[in-house]
Amino acid sequence: MRPPIDLLYRLRRRVLALLRWRTHGVKVMAFDTGGRLLLVRHRYGRSDLWMLPGGGIARGEAPRDAAARELLEETGCRLSNIAAIGTFVALAEGRRDVVHLFRGATSDVPRADGIELAQACFFAIDALPDGVSPATLRRIDEVRGGRAGNGLW
Repeated sequence: MRPPIDLLYRLRRRVLALLRWRTHGVKVMAFDTGGRLLLVRHRYGRSDLWMLPGGGIARGEAPRDAAARELLEETGCRLSNIAAIGTFVALAEGRRDVVHLFRGATSDVPRADGIELAQACFFAIDALPDGVSPATLRRIDEVRGGRAGNGLW
């Protein structure tokens, strides 16, 4: 199943970049009761990197609602105590994406959906796995107070 998903992902990214289409999405910092952060590995794109879960915002959907929906769809985790952290601009690959970042809590056990995600696991902030994406590391550092955000994803 990976090759078709990866091909469609790359094709979509190229078309959006060519059209200079601005997309709007969400990322979620979901913490369990022990304070561990939920990270995911995708089955497409940079599947070697651990990232924050998230996805697109549906037409007419509030970013906060999209954050809860995406987390539930991808990992089976319900998000509570949702709080907005900030809005960022991602300029990768010639695109202009707007990313709304939220944090919240879950007491659910994550399950990768097997379609978009290869893995979904909680990690202690001071014991992150190898291969965490640079953007995810920046967000973690900002939330912990070790770095000021600059608005770029």
